[in-house]
Amino acid sequence: MSDTVPFAYLRTLADPDHLPALHPDYAHRRPALGLGALDPPPRILLLYGSLRERSYSRLVVEESARLLQFFGCETRIFDPRDLPLPDQVAGDDHPAVHELRAHSLWSEGQIWCSPERHGQITGIMKAQVDHLPLAYKGLRPTQGRTLAVMQVSAGSQSFNSINTLRVLGRWMRMFTIPNQSSVAKAYEEFDEAGRMKPSAYYDRIVDVVEELVRFTVLLRPHAEQLVDRYSERKDRNEPVATHVEKAGLATSV
Repeated sequence: MSDTVPFAYLRTLADPDHLPALHPDYAHRRPALGLGALDPPPRILLLYGSLRERSYSRLVVEESARLLQFFGCETRIFDPRDLPLPDQVAGDDHPAVHELRAHSLWSEGQIWCSPERHGQITGIMKAQVDHLPLAYKGLRPTQGRTLAVMQVSAGSQSFNSINTLRVLGRWMRMFTIPNQSSVAKAYEEFDEAGRMKPSAYYDRIVDVVEELVRFTVLLRPHAEQLVDRYSERKDRNEPVATHVEKAGLATSV
């Protein structure tokens, strides 16, 4: 992420090139090679669901962002610290809301990571998704984008949060990839500097990020066609003109 980006709610990623838990001999630097155009770099937005000083969902997102950059992507990590509750500000007219929507529109893919609290995603995570409307000034902030879901837990491994995030991703008309990450006892998986230790949990995050890059590159040439809907064309009064019709040729049954 460039330091010159004029946004107020993006986190700066520390040590973006330092990947102590990764074995580079086993990692493809360009995992999507041959699946589609790699230029420009895939654009990935990352959201996390806790405001704690040592937020493990944020630490997982930061590890994911480093991997994404290693794989040739551009990343942005949104900081939800000043985000108001949905409907708290009239017309959602708040700079953090405007910026979150701008980042979502910028993105081609996203990663959502939430702690599991009381068996579910956190309110911080849900508030961010709730501020992303299906339609916004004629644009679609989430529709057609790829999505990877992750969660952290204080106890044993669980999948409640990622299952909910999958439901939300489907509702937001996103292409949620098959793989997912759930880090149990997250407090044991990071060192004092906030870096993830080598483990099967870290390896799964690499798998998820790698898969997200592949699906994002694979789908990007077809993004407009994959979200072209009859109901929306009808609402916009945009009749479809087929190649045969454009040529003025009659069709036969």
